[in-house]
Amino acid sequence: MTDSPHILSDRPTEDADDPAADGFHDFWADAVADEIEARDPTDPIVIKGGVSPSGVAHLGNVNEIMRGHFVAEVLRERGHEVRQVFTSDDKDPLRKLPRKLADADGEIVGLGDVDAGALGRNLGKPYTAIPDPFGERESYAAHFAALLRADADRLDVPIEMVSNTALYADGAFDEAIHTVLSDLDGVRDTLGAYQNKVDDEYVPFNPVCAECGTITETVTAVDPAAGTVEYACTDLEVGDDVIEGCGHEGTATFREGKLPWRLEWPAQWDVLDIDFEPFGKDHAEGSWPSGVDLARTVFDTEPPVPMVYEWFTLGGETLSSSAGNVVTVPELLEILEVEVVRYFFALHPKRGRDLDIQRIDQLVDRFDRFERAYFGEVDNAELTRFAERAYPFVVGPSLDRPADADPADRIRLPYTFAAVLGMVEDPALREQLARDEGHIGDDAPEWAVREALGRVERARTWAERTDNEYNYRLQTTLPDVDLDDDVAAALDDLADVVAAGTDGEAIQAAMYDTARDHDVEVSDFFEAGYRLFFDQPQGPRLGEFLGDLEREYVVSRLRREA
Repeated sequence: MTDSPHILSDRPTEDADDPAADGFHDFWADAVADEIEARDPTDPIVIKGGVSPSGVAHLGNVNEIMRGHFVAEVLRERGHEVRQVFTSDDKDPLRKLPRKLADADGEIVGLGDVDAGALGRNLGKPYTAIPDPFGERESYAAHFAALLRADADRLDVPIEMVSNTALYADGAFDEAIHTVLSDLDGVRDTLGAYQNKVDDEYVPFNPVCAECGTITETVTAVDPAAGTVEYACTDLEVGDDVIEGCGHEGTATFREGKLPWRLEWPAQWDVLDIDFEPFGKDHAEGSWPSGVDLARTVFDTEPPVPMVYEWFTLGGETLSSSAGNVVTVPELLEILEVEVVRYFFALHPKRGRDLDIQRIDQLVDRFDRFERAYFGEVDNAELTRFAERAYPFVVGPSLDRPADADPADRIRLPYTFAAVLGMVEDPALREQLARDEGHIGDDAPEWAVREALGRVERARTWAERTDNEYNYRLQTTLPDVDLDDDVAAALDDLADVVAAGTDGEAIQAAMYDTARDHDVEVSDFFEAGYRLFFDQPQGPRLGEFLGDLEREYVVSRLRREA
C-alpha cells in the first residue's frame, strides 16, 4: 500500500483488509489533518504557502495552493475555522531578468512585448520597488501577486495574499529581527551547520540602500536596542554575475531591510502563527531542517506541521520559466475542466507524476473513471474508497448547476470523442452526433447536456494546440472535388456499406477492400475521402471517424449529394 497513488498514510499490515483501520485514510488530506489536530491548535488554523515573484505564475506555483486547500477543506469539514495564507516574498531582490512574463490574463509574453527596461534598470531592488513592466499595477510584485490570486480564484480556492514587504513595513518582523541581531553568536552557530558562508563576521540582515534602493548584504554594525543597523552598499553576487552596489554608507531601521530566506521562513511561521505548510522537495533537505532548528533555538517556537510534495514534470521535463517549459492555469483551463485540474492535485502528493499536454486525454480519462467510482460505477474497491472521500473536495463549488440538479445525472463525453465533435462547427450537429452515439440520453437534463458539450471546445483547443490527429474541420458544404470514375464508383459502394449500419472499424477495413475491388490505389481512395469531408489531403483514421458521424450525413456525402 505504500506506493498507492491515492493515500498518504499506510494501512498496518495486520489490518490490511480493514478500510477503517486506525491511522489509515483513503485521502491523504485526512492524514495531514490528523497531524494538525494532534497538536491541539486554536482556531483559526492557519495554512501557508509562499512564492518569490518571477516571470510567470505557472502551474507549479499552484502546488502549495491546492495541497493546502484540500487540507483546509477537510479541517473545515471537521468544524474548524481555517485561514489559508499565501506569502509573496516580494522584498527579495530581482537578481536577473526573466526570459518570459505573463500579462494580466496569464498569457505568456516575451520581454519585447513589455517595458523590459523597468526590470533591467532595477536589478538588485526589491520586487515591490520595481515598476510593473505592463504599466498596470503599482509594482511588479503586485502584478505577480494578482496573477496568483487570479489563478486561485479560477480554481475556486479562497486564499489571503500576504506581502512580505507589507509585513516588514508594519513592523511585524521587528521582534524577530531584534531576536536575531541580539544573539548573533547563537544564530551563527545554528545557521553555520547548514550554510558554509556563515562565519564570525556574518550578519543575517539585508538593508535596502537609501541611496540607490538595492539590497545589500554588508552590515558593519548593529544596534538592537535602537532597532538599527549600519551598512555599506556593496556588490551583490548573482551566480557568475555581479549587481554593482553604489558604495553608499548609511543607517537602516529594521523596517528598511529584510532577513535572509533561511531566517525569514521560520520568522514567518512565528509572525503569522502558521500551523501547516506544504513545500516542495527542494526545501526538504536544506531550508526545512535549518528552519526547524532556527525556530526552536532562535525564535523559541515550534515549526508547523510539514508536508513535502513531489514536483511534477511537464511533458517529461522539469518545469522551468527560464527554459519556457511551463503551462499556466488559464492555458490549462482552456483544455480542461476546473475539476480535472483539481483532481490532478488531489492525487498522492509524494508521488511524482507527469503532466503531458500531448496526452491530456489520458488524465481526463482517469478523472472520468475516478468520478464514475464515486457514483459506484467502477469495480475497484480502493479507487472507490478514494473517490468517495476525495470527490466532493475535488468538484468544489465551480459547477453551474440548478439547485435541484442530481449530480449523478452528469454526462462526461470521452475526451477524444469530444475532440472528434470539435471537428464539427455546428453545435446542433455536435449534440446530435453525441446522441446518436448514445452518450446523451433522451431524458438528459439540460444542464448535463450543456456541461457535456462544454468539453468539446476544450478538446478542440487541445487538438489545435498540439496539432494532433483531431485537428481537422469537417466541411459543412460539399467541397469541389474532381474524382476519377473508378474512385467515384468506389465511394458509392462505400456509401452502401455505411448505409447498412457498419461501425467505424468495419468501415475502415471496407475502405481497403473497396479500393482494391475497383483497382484504385488505397492512398488515392483515402485522399478522396479526406477531400470530401475535410477538403484536406489527409486527416484522422477516416473509417473510424465516419463511424462516429450521423449515418445519413456520411452516406449523402460519400454519394456527393450534399
